[in-house]
Amino acid sequence: MTDDIEQPRKGERIAKMLARAGVGSRRAVERMIAAGMVKINDEVITTPATLITSVEGITVDGMVIQPPAPTKLWKYHKPAGRMTTYYDPEGRPTVFEAMPSNMPRVLSVGRLDLNTEGLLLMTNDGELARWLELPSTGWLRTYKVRCHGYFDREKVAEIRRGVTIEDVKYRGVKININENREKSNIWLTIGIKEGKNREVRKLLDYIGLQVTRLIRLSYGPFELGEIERGGLREVTVKDMHLHCADYFKDRGISEEASETKKPAPKSRAGWAKAKPKANQRRISKKRKDPKRRAEQAKKPTGPRRTSGKK
Repeated sequence: MTDDIEQPRKGERIAKMLARAGVGSRRAVERMIAAGMVKINDEVITTPATLITSVEGITVDGMVIQPPAPTKLWKYHKPAGRMTTYYDPEGRPTVFEAMPSNMPRVLSVGRLDLNTEGLLLMTNDGELARWLELPSTGWLRTYKVRCHGYFDREKVAEIRRGVTIEDVKYRGVKININENREKSNIWLTIGIKEGKNREVRKLLDYIGLQVTRLIRLSYGPFELGEIERGGLREVTVKDMHLHCADYFKDRGISEEASETKKPAPKSRAGWAKAKPKANQRRISKKRKDPKRRAEQAKKPTGPRRTSGKK
């Protein structure tokens, strides 16, 4: 008599695979499942624990899901006046409306407020977006800020150590501020590690400063650099794997697997040589014409005329 051995269940949790396919973060996919938006072959999925081996036959809100593409990451210079959301009930412009037409469906890593500008990371991998947002990465988000008002030096020391404001705990921040300046308008830099809702504005308001302009310069090792406002630049696969090594290592994804194969260049073998321009052919023909040479030789050559007063 042989004992029944429980075979390991094959496949991956549907929420996890759909997150990698760029549908949304794992939490967002779980909410979609709870709302009855996810189906397999027209059958509604009721639990995010459902195991699947591919996305074949899966639809989300009626849209067919494509297999996960190689993970990519972009740096976007968000201008002020755009919402970091796919849909705004007030009809305000969004960052996703500004993406190029050939761009795949992407997710933002965190959010920037309507009037905040600067670096916003974009990715087609929902799991990577979630990993990048976690405070456990320890990455510093650096901002350049223009402020109005007069700050309290004692409160500056408080936010450097960590402070609680309206029952919300904020970790200590790095702030570079000229404490000897007495002007009401100043520029400063501040670095935070969590990115809670309107964190920079609330911390600076706590020390007595009103933010009039807020620009994110960096997100961990990724910097805004010289990207023009509204510009988009893809992070190289090498840099992405270098800075996100722990993420890819845990998932067994190699740098080679993330490379997008480029189509081989077309062979030029057998191509005809470029034809000379019409005017060049005409000039060459005139030079070789024997009649034209004979006529030029018969022309009398007299002294050159000189201009000038006698």
